[in-house]
Amino acid sequence: MAIFSFKISGLKPLISLKSQLRLASVHGRPMGVISMSDVDVRTILEATLFGAGRSLSVEELSEAMQITPGEVVANLESLQHTMKRRPGGALQLTNVSGRWVMEVKPKLANHIPSSFRTEIPQRLLAAAALIAYHQPMAQSQLVDMIGQRAYDHVRDLAHLGLIDRRRDGLSRRLTTTRRFAEMFGCPYAESKKVRTWFREHAAKMGMDGAELAASLGDGQEEIQDAPEVPVGEDWDESSAELIHDEEE
Repeated sequence: MAIFSFKISGLKPLISLKSQLRLASVHGRPMGVISMSDVDVRTILEATLFGAGRSLSVEELSEAMQITPGEVVANLESLQHTMKRRPGGALQLTNVSGRWVMEVKPKLANHIPSSFRTEIPQRLLAAAALIAYHQPMAQSQLVDMIGQRAYDHVRDLAHLGLIDRRRDGLSRRLTTTRRFAEMFGCPYAESKKVRTWFREHAAKMGMDGAELAASLGDGQEEIQDAPEVPVGEDWDESSAELIHDEEE
C-alpha cells in the first residue's frame, strides 16, 4: 500500500483566468479564448488545478474566476465527487486544510515511470517518514536513528520545502510543511495531524515508525530505535524561530 502520492511534473498548461479564460498554450500551440459561459465551472477548476501543479486556496480560485467562494467550494466538492466515480481515473482532488490540490491516486504511484515521478529522491523518504511519525522531532533523535547522514537528509528535505527546522533551546525541532502533506497525499497540513495520520497508516500495516521508514527507504541505511527527546516546556511550533539555509 503506497501512502504517498506522486505528481506528474511535465504536463502543466498555462491557464489565466478572469471574466474570460485565455488558454495561452499547450506545448506552445495557441488555443484561443474561451468564455466562462461556454465551459462548466468544474471543468475550468479541474484544468486550473492540474495546470497549477500546486495547491490553491478557495480565495485564489474565487478571485481568478470572479465567482464567490461559496460557488468555488460547491463546484470543487461536486468535482471531487465526480472524479471519485470516474472509471479508471488516475487523478484525485484533495482538500488539504482548506487548499485544494490535484494529485495522482496513491494506488497508482508505483506505476508511474521513474522519469516522471516526484522530485523527492528515494534516499530521503526514510528520513521524511521518521520526521512525520515523530514530529516535532529532535534532529539529534534522527541522527541516533539513521546516523550522520541525517544532517544531509535534513538539509535536502528543507531545500525541497518539505520540512521546517525550528530552534528548541540549543537543539532543533523538525516538522513537516504543507508541501509535505500535499506530496504524501495527507489531507491535513498541521504537523500534529500529519503525525497522527502517519501513525494510523503505519498501524494499519502493522508497522512502527522505523519499520515504515525502512519500507520507504532505498535499503542503504539501517534504522535504529531511539528514545523520544522531550520538547522544551516553553517550546511552541508557531512561534519557534525558523532556521534558514544561511545559518547552516
